[in-house]
Amino acid sequence: MSDTPFGFGLPPEEPEDGDEGKKKGNQGGQGGPPNPFGFPGMGLPGGVGGPGGADNPFAAMFGSMDPNDLGAAFQQLGQMLSYEGGPVNWDMAKDIARQTVAQGTADGVKDTSVGVAEKSAVEEALRLADLWLDGVTSLPSGANTAVAWSRAEWVEATLPVWKELVDPVAERVGAAMGGVLPEEMQAMAGPLLGMMRSMGGAMFGQQIGQAVGTLAGEVVGSTDIGLPLGPVGRVALLPLNIEGFGKDLGVASEEVRLYLALREAAHARLFAHVPWLRSHLFGAVEAYARGIKVDTSKLEDVVGQLDPSNPEQLQEALQGGMFQPQDTPEQKASLARLETALALVEGWVDAVVHEAAKPRLTSADAMRETMRRRRASGGPAEQTFATLIGLELRPRRLRDASRLWASLTDARGVDGRDGLWEHPDMLPTASDLDDPDGFVHREQLDFSEIDKMLGEAAEKRGKGAAGADRAGEADGGDETGRADGGDETGGEEKK
Repeated sequence: MSDTPFGFGLPPEEPEDGDEGKKKGNQGGQGGPPNPFGFPGMGLPGGVGGPGGADNPFAAMFGSMDPNDLGAAFQQLGQMLSYEGGPVNWDMAKDIARQTVAQGTADGVKDTSVGVAEKSAVEEALRLADLWLDGVTSLPSGANTAVAWSRAEWVEATLPVWKELVDPVAERVGAAMGGVLPEEMQAMAGPLLGMMRSMGGAMFGQQIGQAVGTLAGEVVGSTDIGLPLGPVGRVALLPLNIEGFGKDLGVASEEVRLYLALREAAHARLFAHVPWLRSHLFGAVEAYARGIKVDTSKLEDVVGQLDPSNPEQLQEALQGGMFQPQDTPEQKASLARLETALALVEGWVDAVVHEAAKPRLTSADAMRETMRRRRASGGPAEQTFATLIGLELRPRRLRDASRLWASLTDARGVDGRDGLWEHPDMLPTASDLDDPDGFVHREQLDFSEIDKMLGEAAEKRGKGAAGADRAGEADGGDETGRADGGDETGGEEKK
């Protein structure tokens, strides 16, 4: 989990933009208290956090800015102060993400529209990848549409999912900030907290927009972080980023494209045909957000030392991490659940893709190792996710999970391996990753058999009830018959 307040912003040893990030971090000044949101270089007016410090209250916000851009800067400040929406200003996030994409990556590569030839190559690679996967998994294709995206198109397509991921955390952080002060402090801090809430949504939007825009220059598809960021049923690759990804690998571009298409298509199958999986992963993020709590003892100590007649002292306390949340047991449990699920997803994809690629691509082993290191060591996608919601989306047990899925294939076959995705309780746990052989050879609970047994029991109960009804009808018929017989007897007697 990120070490910065509220989990927004990378730790100093892991700057988002490498050396550039360090330079930006240094602009915020050394030794000064962090700003309350954890946004680098965005201290509150009047606080330490930028060149000039207290001598220039706007320097923390605008830095060394060209005077010609000052009007635009004040316009942005006005938008921050006037924002009254949810926990994140997503309109601002989208605009800044698009601006970041338009600026190009650090190596000077600008975003371009996808050409006809690139689109055709991507569609063919994804179609062929789906065909190869048919022979190595029992899960059917999860792709209704294959598309080639530019970086800007990736931003547009994935923002709805980022919103779903980030909003619960940002909302919980805002609630913690606003509700933790005692009532007597609320009145004194009201104007400041109101300003913070107004600026908070815009500042979160700015940070998220920058992070998503930067990530758009790195990702090769819609599932790089192990979650389905794109629309359901749509598999996508980014030709421009694939070219950059394979630049120094010494592998033919066609093979790089095919291998990445296999990974994209494998993820699509899993998320399309394991209906509980998406909610399971997203639920872990939401559970993490629910676990955010503020250290009230620290708050009480800070509040007890505040002078009600000195609002600047309260502002300094806010800037000093007054609301920094605790790392609660609930958060640790949610993080462990998320890491295990991610490892199982990535391990399954790794094993299935390798089985499909090994006989067909000469670079299969090299590509597999490259992707393993990229995912397990925390590449740009994982760092960006940590920036956005304070969680490192890193499958730390990727290799263990991949070995377990491969062993399951050998022991139970493709159907037996993929059948474990039918129910979350059938999947390996974190302890099973420590003892894969024990799990592989253990008797697994077959939920399909249980469903069958329950169905047969229900059918028997239904037949029993129907038999009782028929018996009752038969009894009624006898009584009627006896009555009729009585009438007949009576008739005979009359005769």
